[in-house]
Amino acid sequence: MKSVGLVLAGAVSATVLWQAFSGAIAASNSDTYKQLNLFGDVFDRVRSDYVEPPDEEKMIEAAIDGMLTSLDPHSSYMNAKRFQEMQVQTKGEFGGLGIEVTMENGLVKVVAPIDDTPAAKAGVMANDLIIKLDGAEVQGLSLNEAVDKMRGKVNTPITLTVARQGAKEPLEFKLVRDIIRVKSVKFEVEGPQKDVGYIRISSFTEQTQEGLDQAITQLRKDAGDKLKGYIIDMRNNPGGLLDQAISVSDTFLDRGEIVSTRGRNADETQRFNAQKGDGSDGKPVVVLINGGSASASEIVAGALQDHKRATVIGTRSFGKGSVQTIIPLGSQGALRLTTARYYTPAGRSIQAKGIDPDTVIEQDLPPELLGKDTSTKGEASLKGHLTNEGGGDEGGGSSAYVPEDKTKDLQLKAAIDVLHGVKVASNAKPKEAAKPNQKTGGADDETNAN
Repeated sequence: MKSVGLVLAGAVSATVLWQAFSGAIAASNSDTYKQLNLFGDVFDRVRSDYVEPPDEEKMIEAAIDGMLTSLDPHSSYMNAKRFQEMQVQTKGEFGGLGIEVTMENGLVKVVAPIDDTPAAKAGVMANDLIIKLDGAEVQGLSLNEAVDKMRGKVNTPITLTVARQGAKEPLEFKLVRDIIRVKSVKFEVEGPQKDVGYIRISSFTEQTQEGLDQAITQLRKDAGDKLKGYIIDMRNNPGGLLDQAISVSDTFLDRGEIVSTRGRNADETQRFNAQKGDGSDGKPVVVLINGGSASASEIVAGALQDHKRATVIGTRSFGKGSVQTIIPLGSQGALRLTTARYYTPAGRSIQAKGIDPDTVIEQDLPPELLGKDTSTKGEASLKGHLTNEGGGDEGGGSSAYVPEDKTKDLQLKAAIDVLHGVKVASNAKPKEAAKPNQKTGGADDETNAN
């Protein structure tokens, strides 16, 4: 109710704003009243004394957004326009460049480019920091403001200036905005004998389960009786809809819990279980993940790993283990509010830790990337991130590089080998031994050393 009151206040006076606030706050909460009085005083002073007449609606939106973004990196306010865009995006079609982004140290950070979009085709990579948009500094903009600048009319150009770790100079990408039609599921028969069903899930939209069903049906026809099993490739998949992640997991499970979500209160716990019947007929499954695999993709990987239904190969995932609920506010937009953490069937929280593969396979880097950091730092690197309730070292994130040439894709090759009964060992290089008196052990130490 507090936030609804604030939104509805919009461009009216601070007195009305205060009345909307006070109606939602218990009278005994004097400290809260003092803070809201302070807000009202500041709002009135800006309205009356600022050098130019301020945009009051914009001020209110900024105040709401500031309140929410102070909670964690994934809570935010969407005005009516952004809420509508979000609804379109989850349907799998929207206008833009095709990149999933977050905010880090005042800059826009790429979580992952979306397959077959202007950003992906131009070579934008996970972990890139966008420092300029059409030559204008990003520093000082909110994430929503930066996203608005990247969106625009189809076929209009925009230049992204990117800082990439290891690059001596910032990189420039000249992109042309396009309608982003996210075909979240692609598939083909892989392997020397064309007997492995390869399914690429790039995001979790309303169309994902339908696409998965079509993929399995067609792969059965294409491979026939020689089908060895399925590879579910969720590398650089930034996530999406929770219900789709549950449904995808259920396709490969016959029973048991898929995921649980736990909010502030014990009675808010929800458990989601698999329905009887395995849509893949019990065929072996290998899941591919890397540092760009986040949220919904981690739910699927964690569920299939805990039930020993799949072998997980790749590198450690991003570590976004929180659930965001979209709370509509009528004509005023909506809140994206973090309301719970999610847990795998074995009770593991992935928040700020990520999913560790059963077999770690690092990709060989091409000459132009040798000596450069191609990894994501994960959820734990985001300012204000939720901690992991289980404690212990935080981490998450890893290499997010996937070669375009499948013949050079070591993770894909390992997955095909596993489905052919070949034993695959980790190729991860051991960490250097600590020197005498050198501090070791935490994720922060590793970050500082890079």
